[in-house]
Amino acid sequence: MKKLKERWKIKTNGQLFIIFLVFAITGSSAAKLAVPLTEFFEIKKEMGWYIYWPFRILIILPIYQLLLVFYGWVFGEFDFFWNFEKKMLRGMGLGFLFNK
Repeated sequence: MKKLKERWKIKTNGQLFIIFLVFAITGSSAAKLAVPLTEFFEIKKEMGWYIYWPFRILIILPIYQLLLVFYGWVFGEFDFFWNFEKKMLRGMGLGFLFNK
């Protein structure tokens, strides 16, 4: 935990707990919200994994990004998650979305 706190520049274990909590809530929420969207677009598992799972991942990805920053703000760690988000999107080749 010490190395993670140093890497993320976190001072307390409470902050670390909140960050883990936000990651958990965000992942669960994004997965739950993907269900009605796949139903709306009538994408079913019966169509085959090669259609269903890529579509579901493409839906979850932007939902996850938005929820991560939102929940980070709700739990008082907006700055951490905003910087985390920018780093993640740069790693995905979408760094042009942010001005340096």
